[in-house]
Amino acid sequence: MRLIRRFEERCIDLVRSGDIGSGIHPCIGQEGVAAGVCAALRPDDALLSNHRGHGHFLARGSDPGRFLAELTGRVGGIDRGRAGSFHPSDLSAGIWGASGTVGHGAAIATGLGWALARDGDRIAVSVFGDGAVTQGALLESFNLASLWRVPVVFVCENNGYATTLPAGAAIAGSVVGRAEAFGIPASTVDGQDAEVVYDAMAAAVDRARSGGGPSLVEFTTYRYEGHHTFERRMRLAYREEAEVARWRERDPLAIQSARVPLPLREAIDAEIEEVLDAAVRFALESPRPDPADAFDYLYATPVRLRAGVSHA
Repeated sequence: MRLIRRFEERCIDLVRSGDIGSGIHPCIGQEGVAAGVCAALRPDDALLSNHRGHGHFLARGSDPGRFLAELTGRVGGIDRGRAGSFHPSDLSAGIWGASGTVGHGAAIATGLGWALARDGDRIAVSVFGDGAVTQGALLESFNLASLWRVPVVFVCENNGYATTLPAGAAIAGSVVGRAEAFGIPASTVDGQDAEVVYDAMAAAVDRARSGGGPSLVEFTTYRYEGHHTFERRMRLAYREEAEVARWRERDPLAIQSARVPLPLREAIDAEIEEVLDAAVRFALESPRPDPADAFDYLYATPVRLRAGVSHA
């Protein structure tokens, strides 16, 4: 969790310096969900992330240096600098992609879970935010997952806002009610305590792995930063400072660090700073892509240009 927090803070610094040109959607404040969810999975399980997914990648074991190189658009990145912050994947860490379009990772996870069920006991997980629960693709995924008893766990990180729109102004009924309408067991769990997250996720994973079918877990959490780093320039005013302060009283990092003896905590903190110093160096020293290679990896077979059309 400390790695995720400090990684995101370093990313914000790199956005300010212009080294991350796209900006990012920081997950600061939501580290407990990423850590607890991913700790309940096996290395060979599959996870579909979303646009606020850096914590998922790091919790699943993505290399911080190669991941940071991806965010800075360098060829040393996990996707050779082509995916950036919105659409990365890291099959070596069991992450099959991150959808920049809200809610559509659930459909991919459902199909993937169906395929995995045909050969072994691996499961699929889809992580999405509260803004996704009004998307049709998510409801279609619930329907098929329930009908076919797909080994998939749907994880909703409900941080209270879809961009700047409060969840209460966007969601009729409840998040768990959506899943229950399709016969999928669902529960709402405190997302600020990583151990509580782990227990709830482990139960859902066991159900899926044993053939019990899908389930949904809604984790109530909060992002301390804006929806996107552009908010630092635009100064959007859609939530009260008092609200942010109340959630900071239950900082997931503080909750978990209180369980770690001080000498060990200090050693962990120091080690993480060394890891991230090396990650930043690796990322910024990695070469930038050559525009001449722009079509590489776009299709399974090479692109054949029309006669008279050049790569330039």
